[in-house]
Amino acid sequence: MADAPKANAVVGQSGGPTGVINASLVGVIEEAAKHPQIENIYGAVHAVAGMVKDDFIDLKSISAETLELVAASPSSAIGTSRDKPDAEYCAKILEVFKKRNIRYFFYIGGNDSANTAHILNTMADEIDFDIRSFHIPKTVDNDLLVTDHCPGFGTAAKFEACALMGDDLDNRALPGVKIDVIMGRDAGFLTAATALGKQRDDDGPHLIYFPERPVSMEKFVADVDAVMTRLGRCVVTVSEGMRDADGVTWAKKLAEKAETDDHGNIQLSGTGALADFLSAQVKENLKVKRVRADTFGYLQRSFAGLQSEIDVDEARRCGREAVKLAMEHDNGSVAIKRIANGADYAVELFRTDLCNVAEHSKPMPDEFINDEGNGITDAFVEYAMPLAGELPKTEYLGARPRV
Repeated sequence: MADAPKANAVVGQSGGPTGVINASLVGVIEEAAKHPQIENIYGAVHAVAGMVKDDFIDLKSISAETLELVAASPSSAIGTSRDKPDAEYCAKILEVFKKRNIRYFFYIGGNDSANTAHILNTMADEIDFDIRSFHIPKTVDNDLLVTDHCPGFGTAAKFEACALMGDDLDNRALPGVKIDVIMGRDAGFLTAATALGKQRDDDGPHLIYFPERPVSMEKFVADVDAVMTRLGRCVVTVSEGMRDADGVTWAKKLAEKAETDDHGNIQLSGTGALADFLSAQVKENLKVKRVRADTFGYLQRSFAGLQSEIDVDEARRCGREAVKLAMEHDNGSVAIKRIANGADYAVELFRTDLCNVAEHSKPMPDEFINDEGNGITDAFVEYAMPLAGELPKTEYLGARPRV
């Protein structure tokens, strides 16, 4: 590999915001400032949409104090984009890169972002324009290949756990059926995280449904009925990608004209149709008087003041690692390897080729889902608890002896 060129760098934040994506951004900025090969550090306003329009801000001029505030802030500090660049789009970006002598490209995002980095790197090679293209993992869905887990998931998992702790106490106070629809198109990690805050044997969520385990409506209603018979109340969390027994998402079946994004994905979080449908099924079939449903939607991604300490630390480390790797390699994606769990939890970072992460995603492993397909196992708790971090303790007095 040739010596790292003396040139400028650009960093962008792509796809859905998270609670720690800005920590990765700050990691890139602070590490890039340590390497004389990188002269200027540009922030692409709204990701590739800003790159193609030559719309950048100077990240090197931002004070250390401001950067710390940025790292602690949710959402994407320089804006994001859902654009999916084709060859023509990427060619325009490369023209901007050549004009500004940008030879280092850092892109924080999911599998589509890794694919964009891969395409840009390949096209640059074809025109003999040497750029070093690196992907920094980010997604609340936690579904990227190779890496043990993704920055963004731990903080979103903490939000889900805290939200359901409160929702379960609410359901205790006013018993009935409560259904919450959680993000997760193809992977159930985030929905599974709703159970991390359970402290008592009868705490909710009592039922959890994942994209990985299709469920008929008959089975869903029967499961709710069984919990209601046992406890007199039932808290349910379902993934937005919850599927019928034939493998088709219930959301898709409900959508007469399904809205899609630029990647061709059906919009599942922007509507309460699934929540309304499930609550109606319970009301009609079980005659339960009090049935409520919420669709958490985008609230899950950028909730301020609830970062997981481990998550924000790893996100920042991934940003730094990408810059270090760019000094020695042409391209790559930063990945996380877990080397110890529990109280001794620790990870190490490593590089994998962009093509190993681009476009494809992974489901939640079978060992994380119970045999009935409506709950999690201890293996998931062991996997996810270190990532979410410490959760609050709660108390309920209603079960105490009467006087």
